[in-house]
Amino acid sequence: MPDARRAARNASDRAFRRPARARAGAGRSAARAQPVPHPAAPGRAALVELGRGARGVNAVREVTAAPQPVRLKFEIGARTLLAVRRSLVRVPLTLAEARSGLVPALPALDRSADGYLVTSLPADRIAALAAGAGGMLAFVRQRYTRYHLDFAGDYDGWFASLSSNARQGLRRKAKRIAAASGGALDVRRFRTAEELAAFHPIARAISATTYQERLLDSGLPEGPEFVDTMLRRAAADQVRAWLLYIAGSPAAYLYCPIEGDTVIYAHVGHDPKSNDWSPGAVLQLEAMQDLFGERRFAAFDFTEGEGQHKRQFATGGVACVDLLLLRPTLANRAVMTALAAFDASVAAAKRVVQGAGLAGFAKRLRRGS
Repeated sequence: MPDARRAARNASDRAFRRPARARAGAGRSAARAQPVPHPAAPGRAALVELGRGARGVNAVREVTAAPQPVRLKFEIGARTLLAVRRSLVRVPLTLAEARSGLVPALPALDRSADGYLVTSLPADRIAALAAGAGGMLAFVRQRYTRYHLDFAGDYDGWFASLSSNARQGLRRKAKRIAAASGGALDVRRFRTAEELAAFHPIARAISATTYQERLLDSGLPEGPEFVDTMLRRAAADQVRAWLLYIAGSPAAYLYCPIEGDTVIYAHVGHDPKSNDWSPGAVLQLEAMQDLFGERRFAAFDFTEGEGQHKRQFATGGVACVDLLLLRPTLANRAVMTALAAFDASVAAAKRVVQGAGLAGFAKRLRRGS
């Protein structure tokens, strides 16, 4: 089967091999059991310019060195078939860090940890990070574009930069929702602590119905720790949130914390009953208009992962990967091999489904809708 053979060959894209120079130096560095931590401090990560070591540090940001349990999922779309737990130190890169093109220096690794999970690593920095990781196994878990929108100019100029089909589609969707809501869009905006306290239970009710929460466990959190953080952010004017109502009923929400001059696309969802209305896209457009109007932000960070609306609204993006760096144990090698084979088979099956014109049906099946 040609597709199966191509999928097997493409598996090497997932299980990354170190370059020959790095392999040749492995024997000389065998005594170094762990990646060298950055001298800034234990438990921190820094960005280091290639070839300059610590002299090239441009930012130091707190990254907990405590390993956390991470489920390495064997999944098809939003459905998880199997998961293997590993204890990993997370090293998430911000949008600014991803755009800088610098390589993160890894914090010291606890003996109990299996390795690192580096997210939003620029794709062209895989080899550099893997070569300096002390002989650890490198595995690309997923590839995506880290999309962003720069708030240069004004809303009208940005909207005009979208394709004519996109503009017409968004106007049509907004007009349809407005007609069902008495002639005008019913968008409610939340910014203060008092307003966010009212926003949260309504948004939580929407989130509970979404596939993100049912299948991905990534809905709007409801715990007291999240609520306390949300209210503190609101008191410091570091959060924006929106609700869209259709015919008097809440249909979609968007929650965005603010880091410096960057707005973060943190939590979003809509009631699946309103799928045909495309409420998420309409609400996103309203949010963009509000944020452009404030004239205080530099960028909107669409965070990790792909999405049609991200591609549609973004003004740029960085090709990124989520990279696993695991200790070279037999168990970890087995997990990496299994993940690579599974991902390759899923990719081959996806090509078959798309070729048969069943992509829409498969998407609904994955989401359970």
